[in-house]
Amino acid sequence: MKFDAILIPARRAQMIAAGLWHDRTINDELDACLAQCPDKLALTATHAGDGAVRRFTYREMAGMADRIAIGLHRLGVGKDDVVACQLPNGWQFTLMYLACSRIGAVMNPLMTIFRARELGFMLAHGEAKIFVCPKLFRGFDYEQMGLELQAQLPRLERVVTIGGTAGNSFEKLLSGPAWEKDPDARTILCSHRPGPDDVTQLIYTSGTTGEPKGAMHTANTLFANILPYAERLGLGRDDVILMASPMAHQTGFMYGLMMPIILRASAVLQDIWDPKKAIDLIRAEKATFTMASTPFLTDLARNVADGGLAVPTLKTFLCAGAPIPGPLVEQARAALGADIVSAWGMTENGAVTTTLPSDPPDRSVNTDGVPLPGVEVKVAAVDGTALPTGESGRLLLRACSNFGGYLKRPQLNNTDAQGWFDTGDLARLDDKGYIRITGRSKDVIIRGGENIPVMEIEALLYKHPAVQQVAIVAYPDDRLGERACAVVVAKPGQHFDLAMLVEHLKALKVAAPYMPERVLLQDAMPTTPSGKIQKFKLREMVLGSPS
Repeated sequence: MKFDAILIPARRAQMIAAGLWHDRTINDELDACLAQCPDKLALTATHAGDGAVRRFTYREMAGMADRIAIGLHRLGVGKDDVVACQLPNGWQFTLMYLACSRIGAVMNPLMTIFRARELGFMLAHGEAKIFVCPKLFRGFDYEQMGLELQAQLPRLERVVTIGGTAGNSFEKLLSGPAWEKDPDARTILCSHRPGPDDVTQLIYTSGTTGEPKGAMHTANTLFANILPYAERLGLGRDDVILMASPMAHQTGFMYGLMMPIILRASAVLQDIWDPKKAIDLIRAEKATFTMASTPFLTDLARNVADGGLAVPTLKTFLCAGAPIPGPLVEQARAALGADIVSAWGMTENGAVTTTLPSDPPDRSVNTDGVPLPGVEVKVAAVDGTALPTGESGRLLLRACSNFGGYLKRPQLNNTDAQGWFDTGDLARLDDKGYIRITGRSKDVIIRGGENIPVMEIEALLYKHPAVQQVAIVAYPDDRLGERACAVVVAKPGQHFDLAMLVEHLKALKVAAPYMPERVLLQDAMPTTPSGKIQKFKLREMVLGSPS
């Protein structure tokens, strides 16, 4: 694969001179862990299906990373080849990234909610050479889906499945044989290591412009975020980091996979969210930190309060993905005894702003925090001029962690000659430099921290024979922040309801979390004189209609 990460070279000299890029890779950090703390517990992974727990010391983790790396090499994976991984939070996810990094391959993490339609696009666009998935997860057969897609994708050479059939088995092809003992092992592992400005991660956004975009990150852009993030939160080698957020999101990938290794800390992975199990894990593993979206915080606080089992080791819960309701902050602080930190970020940058652990509780309710070191933010008018404090406008940022660009879509990079990246969000700044996200200029709904690609789902619904017009809007939800409602004008003499919507989108292999959860039938859409649907009026209608 030839990567076009054009946003990297132009700012390298400035970033190095400012000390914001560190020219280290995850290989350097894992090697340092092996030298400094080889027998420290590095990773604990739990499997909800059978209750199995797998633990790795740093010595064991480095050894398995080498083994899988050579196994990938034996399958024909080389430098800059894309290895797509649709995996739940488990030790295989962490080890796949470390293995790819050993030989200069690029990992493409993929959410387990994706089905053939979304997945087919991403595997083709990213030119994935290998696709790694579980045989079964939560009752779905990923191996079958992968093999069906492989028949349509000439560049996809191999499907590798955890617990899969013999010919595709992860265990037989990668993690089982002692590849690291082969005579040529050292040569393979030392010949193709990536540099800090090489693309190391290809991660797709949720398709806010009609199709997903592949954001390219390097070690320098990722480290430039993780290091100041950890420093601000006071995290270090004595911390135990619980990660239940999907590792195919930047939250899980950067702060549950990479950060523990960089800090020489310990990670605990939970593959299926269950607040009662999370409480057990925090207590048993003495977890001190976690990061997740608002629904996770709601569930954890409620179950701690109701169950009577305290989590005394948990010091900080960083909540991002949606504003935190005021009562929840108070309830969570009381139940968990932890600091509740609010944050805002993007796939393209990682966390951009956070509140401070020392801030009063209302800061986490009323703001999304202040920029991390190495990040500048600007609230601007349409012409790019900065707006006064308190006025809402386009949120622009200039960050050391800004991505390298969108794969094969440089025209969409949204970064000007001065390095300002247009986030597509609206915000305001207060007199202390804290931001508050006030809206989104891009048409997207955030359901439990997961972006719903509104335009894409609308386009699919227009294909239904009973639909004349459709518009999808958000309505508030106490647990998930937002849910989606499809407002529909049916064709004359036709009927349309939620069951028909679900059946239609399932047939098109749309992921379940992307499907609207309500349908509101209307005789006509409210429009502007030019015919544009007025979604603000639709939101008012949805709020006023019975659910």
